[in-house]
Parts: sequence; C-alpha cells; structure tokens
Amino acid sequence: QVQLVESGGGLVQPGGSLRLSCAASGSITNINTMGWYRQAPGKQRELVATITSGGSTKYADSVKGRFTISRDTAKNTVYLQMNSLKPDDTAVYYCNSGISYGFGYVPNRWGQGTQVTVSS
Repeated sequence: QVQLVESGGGLVQPGGSLRLSCAASGSITNINTMGWYRQAPGKQRELVATITSGGSTKYADSVKGRFTISRDTAKNTVYLQMNSLKPDDTAVYYCNSGISYGFGYVPNRWGQGTQVTVSS
C-alpha cells in the first residue's frame, strides 16, 4: 500500500508563497488521481486541487489562478505551489490519492497533513 507524506508547510506572510510536497512510498504512475484537501479550524475539509494520471487538473474556485498542482512521476511526488497566499488559506493541508468518477473525486488514502499559516 502506498503511503503519503506531506512536507513544506509553515508560516508565511500574506502575499507570500509556499510549495507543498507529497512523497509517495511507491509509484504514482498508475494512481488514477491525486489531490490536496485542506481543513481550517472549525470548518469542513475542502477539496483544493486534483491531478489525474493523464495530467488533467481541477481547482477550487477559491484558489484558481493562485495555486498550481503538479506531479513528478520520476520522484513519485505531487506538489502544490501556492502563490499570493491569504489569511483564509490558513489550514492543515492533506495530500491524498483516489479515483475520479463522473460525479467527482473520491480519495481513499491520506497523508498526515501539514500546517500552513498565513499571517503577518
């Protein structure tokens, strides 16, 4: 079973950037979809971005134009580049893998999460 480990979180000022990494313990080549969710204190977990094995990407409206999801199959790693960060982006970010169906993405494996705090 593939395990997922996130890194790259931290404290950043508004307007700054961070890049999150999600390292898989095995090959990601045949994983249908990988994605990032986030959960802020007192809020429900929110889907941020997904990327399929074919390279198709989707984003939440709240991060479009600011965040970019990508993957490096040679390194078995998925990235989330976050630019123009806002205080509302403060959350624990979770990497996950799963399957995209016609009705949406269903994750079935999760990392432990990494904290992102946007504050001056």
